[in-house]
This record gives sequence, C-alpha cells and structure tokens, in this order.
Amino acid sequence: MRIAASSLDDLCRKLYPKLLKGGDVVPSSQGRGVSRERRGVLLELKQPLARLSRTETRGKPFSCLGELLWYLSRDNRLDFIRYYIKRYEIESEDGERVLGGYGPRLFNQRGIDQVRSIIELLKNRPSSRQAVIQLFNAEDLSSSCKAVPCTTTMQFALREERLHMLVTMRSNDAFKGLPHDIFCFTMIQELIARSVGVTLGSYKHFVGSMHLYDEDRDAAQQYLDEDIQASIAMPPMPVGDPWPAVAKLLQAEELIRNGLELDSKVFDLPAYWADLVRLLQAFAASGDPEKIQTIKSQIAFKGYRPYIESRKQKKPRAPKPPIQFIFPFGSR
Repeated sequence: MRIAASSLDDLCRKLYPKLLKGGDVVPSSQGRGVSRERRGVLLELKQPLARLSRTETRGKPFSCLGELLWYLSRDNRLDFIRYYIKRYEIESEDGERVLGGYGPRLFNQRGIDQVRSIIELLKNRPSSRQAVIQLFNAEDLSSSCKAVPCTTTMQFALREERLHMLVTMRSNDAFKGLPHDIFCFTMIQELIARSVGVTLGSYKHFVGSMHLYDEDRDAAQQYLDEDIQASIAMPPMPVGDPWPAVAKLLQAEELIRNGLELDSKVFDLPAYWADLVRLLQAFAASGDPEKIQTIKSQIAFKGYRPYIESRKQKKPRAPKPPIQFIFPFGSR
C-alpha cells in the first residue's frame, strides 16, 4: 500500500481509515491488547517541512521536539525523555536509561558517528548509494532490551542538489509513534541537508507492520472527525552548518528542563533556533497564562503561536529546583 501527501495531517487522514476499517487483527507482544495491521506500507511526505499536525488533538510539537533533542543529545537517559514522554518509563530496564534509545546508535554505534560519516560521504561522493544509517542491530534479536528499535535503517540519496530520505521501519504505531517519527526523521534529514549544503527532497517512510491499537481507535476516529486548521509548513532551517546552533539548543533545553527561567536571547541564536527554545519554554510554562502570553509575543514564526496558546490550559509541570547557570556557553 502506498500513500502520498503534502503534509503529515494529509498522510494520517489517508492512512487511519485503512486501519480502522480493515487490516489483520494481531495481538500485541507488549501487553497493549490487539491491533489492526497493514503490512508493507509506503508513505511519502512530499513537503518534509509540513511535519507538524495542525489539529487540536494532535498538534503537539513539544514532545516531538523533546524526542528529537533526546536523539541529538547522543545519550539515552530516561530522565531526559520522560520529561516529554512519560510512557518511556516502561521501556527502561534500570530506571536510568532506555537501551534502545537512538542517540548512541546514531552518534556512537560501536564507536562510529554514523551521522557525521553520512555527511562526509555525501560531501565526497554525492551520488553514493551507500549513505545508510543502521539502527536495528543483530544483537537486538537476542537482547532482553525492552525498547528494541522500531527503525531499522535511514537511507539518504543526494540527487540534483536535493537530499531525499527513505526510512525503513520493522514496526510502527500509526497513532502514537508515526507523527513523532516523521517529525524527528525529517528534522534529521534537514540537518544533514544543511550540513552538506543542499536543499530538502522528498521523505519516504516504509513500514513492515503499520498498526493501530484498539485502545487508540476512538482517538483516531476523533482525529478524523476534527477540523484541520490551514496546513502550514515549518520555516526552513537557516543555511550553513547547523551543529553549533544545535549545541546551544541542547544547552538551553537542559537548563529549561531543570527549572531555570532564561531569556532565549542569551544564546545569540538566529530566529529559527530561538523559536525552538521558546517552544521548550512554553512547554515548561504550561498552566501559567502570563508566562505563556509573554513567550507567545516573542515568537518570530507566527505558525507556532496556536501551539503555544494551547499550553495556557494545560496542567502545570512539576517544579524543579533551579540549577546553576554557568557562562560562557561552549560547544558539545
């Protein structure tokens, strides 16, 4: 089955009916009941910048951004990701790390930085067909790891100055997992494109088992019944090496997550990256209308404002004691 669309919402609105009305009934191996499964599903997102949902129920860029930064932190610490996605707690063996976390596999796979290797390969051999990142390993077949990676490979193809990406998944939760995966992977695609000095091409997402759990059926139908706001793409990432900005964004994230209130201007970031800091601040300020309004007034890209506004009515996040703030900022 192949589905192509210009935005994440358009993809989901075409996919969910096929899982609600058909597919094979398969019991979950993780105690989540049964699911409806379609095998061999290929999704194509023609505009990778249109990676965020514009609905009331699914428009949640905060957990998507948090998961991306968890990957980019090059670590798999549980305390990082559960701040954004609490359900990761059940995927940790020791309460400290998620062994199947993608960060170490992307940036330190048996001592190899796969992301940096791909960037160098594409710079030196632009037409290469070998630009593949591996996330699912042979060891995972015999491992007791609770969070065995659902993603097997990421492949990049540079053609006519455009970087295309094909992600292969062994398994994909269509409701809870897919929106996060598309956000994170297209952001990685854009990071690599900027590193190589080319523009974005298409994004393709191939799934061996695409499934919708019965516990999410009502929510998926509610999503389909909901009116979608006007589709809007994220702004393009600034031209040039993105990694110094990523390092500062990671520093800002750690400080915000640990309870420090800061002015995003201290990081001296371009508007694109400063807005991502403000999204993190809005998430931390959930339930505080005054703080949310201030953050909303500072945002440069107006498309983020509805997401920030939505945090006014959310439950306040548990406060943490502030950590020491040390200058100057350095690169990781």
